[in-house]
Amino acid sequence: MNRKYKIACALTVLTLALAGCASKGAKVEEAKPNPLPKLVQAKTLVPVFSTNVASASEADPLRLRLDVDNGVIFVINPNGEVEAYRGKQRLWQKKVSKQGLSSGVEAADGLVVVGSSKGQLYALDQATGEEKWSAQLSGAILAPSLIHAGRVISIANDGTVYAHEAATGKQAWTYNLPNVQFSLRGQAAPVPLDARNVLIASANAYIYALDAVSGAPKMQRRVAVTEGRSDIQRLIDIDGDPAVAGQFVVTTSYQGQVTVLDLVSQQVVWSEDASSIQRPEVQGNGVFVAQTDGKITAYEITTGSKLWENDQLLNRQLSNPVMLGNVLVVGDMDGVLHLLNPATGEIVGRSKTSGEVRTLRVIDGQLYAATRKGAMSVWQNR
Repeated sequence: MNRKYKIACALTVLTLALAGCASKGAKVEEAKPNPLPKLVQAKTLVPVFSTNVASASEADPLRLRLDVDNGVIFVINPNGEVEAYRGKQRLWQKKVSKQGLSSGVEAADGLVVVGSSKGQLYALDQATGEEKWSAQLSGAILAPSLIHAGRVISIANDGTVYAHEAATGKQAWTYNLPNVQFSLRGQAAPVPLDARNVLIASANAYIYALDAVSGAPKMQRRVAVTEGRSDIQRLIDIDGDPAVAGQFVVTTSYQGQVTVLDLVSQQVVWSEDASSIQRPEVQGNGVFVAQTDGKITAYEITTGSKLWENDQLLNRQLSNPVMLGNVLVVGDMDGVLHLLNPATGEIVGRSKTSGEVRTLRVIDGQLYAATRKGAMSVWQNR
């Protein structure tokens, strides 16, 4: 049985659903999300662009992120289509897969790359949407690929890392991550470490540095531990993308820790207990983490000291936090985009999209949001 499907129920309501998996038949009282706090003179974001695609399953934690390259926005539709927009003008729309798509978009070097739950990897021409090449992987593709150093790096959910030549689609190498018996249904995307190497995070709480061109391993390091007694309690996946900030790599793990690793010494600088499946945000000396219980915590990057913690959004199923200009933005289950003061953690404003916010990105000073209901939108800070 494919390891990513063994406890798919675990991400329905995260901790509560995990409790249901662990004790079948036991009644679990669902924690209610905190009501929205009242705000005085609330800030809002300025909408720039929006479109709607098909919704994703509530039980499937797909993060169908948008991407942008050369001023063109590329949007994925879970029903199998990819669309390209310049401003509000749609340049093209292509049906890529009759079986649907399951990964977010990666756009670079003239390519648009997407993947399916059947392990099909597609590379399209940015200008026309025409397929340039495709490849078959050994498992579902749940995270966006990475185009880096002339390679398209992708991860199948059976733990196999693939590299294909960006120009031709020819397979260059594979790397097998250690098999994990139980894991959440999700996968961190590969991220660039430097001009040559990439970082891969896995369900066994390790991160791996691989040479993008040859596939040669350069580093492996455990960045989280667990003290759980059962298989469910010992889940410690790194599902949020690692954040590279100078000489540091910041990771978060489910039922684990937020950890800062020094790339020079390859030693852990500090580690603090925190459960998160989202990518941490790093800005200046601050590390910002949205935890699975809805707390947002800020740490000092070199010492791990807690700068502040906000618990006003408990049980609101938060997205990854991102910095947009001078505000920290995080989305929630109702499509609310919360604006926080990064120095104090105070909520200073909000805007609204439609559906549970799954991914946030900031590119060239604009916020790109994707929700479970298929709302894809771009925002600016006032």
